[in-house]
Amino acid sequence: MAIKSFVLDTNVLLHDPDSMFAFKDNKVVIPLTVIEELDNFKKLNDERGRGARLISRRLDDLRSKGKLTQGVPLKNGGTLVIEMIHKVDFPEEFTVSKSDHQILSIALYLKQKGENVIFITKDINLRIKAEILDIVTQDYEKSKVKIDEIYRGWKEILVPPEKIDKFYKNGKVDVPKNIEFYANEFVYLKDENGTSKSALGKYVADKKIIQPLFHINSQPWGLKPLNIEQRFAFELLLCDDISLVTLIGLPGAGKTLLALAAGLQKTVEERQFRRLYIARPIIPMGKDIGFLPGTKEEKLSSWMGAINDNLEFLMDKGHEDAKVDEKIDYLFESGQIEVDSLTYIRGRSLPKQYIIIDDAQNLTPHEVKTIISRAGNGTKIVLTGDPYQIDSPYLDASSNGLTYLVDRFKGQSVFGHLMFSKSERSVLAALSSELL
Repeated sequence: MAIKSFVLDTNVLLHDPDSMFAFKDNKVVIPLTVIEELDNFKKLNDERGRGARLISRRLDDLRSKGKLTQGVPLKNGGTLVIEMIHKVDFPEEFTVSKSDHQILSIALYLKQKGENVIFITKDINLRIKAEILDIVTQDYEKSKVKIDEIYRGWKEILVPPEKIDKFYKNGKVDVPKNIEFYANEFVYLKDENGTSKSALGKYVADKKIIQPLFHINSQPWGLKPLNIEQRFAFELLLCDDISLVTLIGLPGAGKTLLALAAGLQKTVEERQFRRLYIARPIIPMGKDIGFLPGTKEEKLSSWMGAINDNLEFLMDKGHEDAKVDEKIDYLFESGQIEVDSLTYIRGRSLPKQYIIIDDAQNLTPHEVKTIISRAGNGTKIVLTGDPYQIDSPYLDASSNGLTYLVDRFKGQSVFGHLMFSKSERSVLAALSSELL
């Protein structure tokens, strides 16, 4: 089989610093322009900056194996080359001084040399330009999942009514044959005859049975579940044996609200965790967080509106607004709740904490791995988000870290997942999700 030359764009390396090792037995080409762009990114104090510095260190390590411009061998049988800029015949519309076009020029140069070139970029417009130049181009597919086939977290199964009776009588029931279940997957048992008889259960992998929900009647922090999906979610959020939970689905399903209610219950009420730690990625529509005035806390307040709204809702038990504010302020001042940007989570060790990562659909798989690696002993991590509401220009419903995490962790005994399909925010919000 002919060796292929994979030319990598800057955004691919930042998305996955291991991408240079992902093309087994082939040639990996990193244009010199990409190195220059990484040099600009490495000064940033965020995940892109850390990724750029990591890539630079790895390339520096590879120098011990030879000259990078002439090609050095990789452990996977491939070769890595840093390619200099070459003059090629570009259409007049392509400004050669533009860095994107310089990267494209290297792909075009190698193609004209007779190499089997595939240009890898997460920039959609750059893929269009590559196609105009008749260069084969692809998105970076390694961490992509089929969003239409994403694990749902629960099944609805029609069974004879006597099986439901047996479930209530014995507190368990054997799994139906020829149906695959994952650890901690929920089951909605319904009467196959069409009556209202039904039951809710959870699959226990080590016993290979379906058993009743332990927290089926729980109302953490006074919040009552409004549908079956929310009952399933509370089971995951309150279960001590599950240390990683993902909640995905349409806006208004209650993902953040449920996670906060369970976190407050476990942290403030039951004292099982030292702190409720809440973080979300800062994906600005314009300027970065650093351009906002004030302290870190004052800057973050502009980005944490959704969290504050939900906290106010949970604290409001019919008291005056001033008392609600006093309650929230006390929880922050006492250290029982901490709100932060994900920029500051790296390097921390977070033991015995209930961690909520909101809007996790805006994270790359590499960033999700970094976050989970922060978890210390006794820590529980909950990630919430909607894969169809992504603000990052280089992520989509199939390539973001949240859906990647669901696909990789399904079946693990410490993991639980739920996909919401019903909005409970309001009739208007539900209609917007359905019609718009």
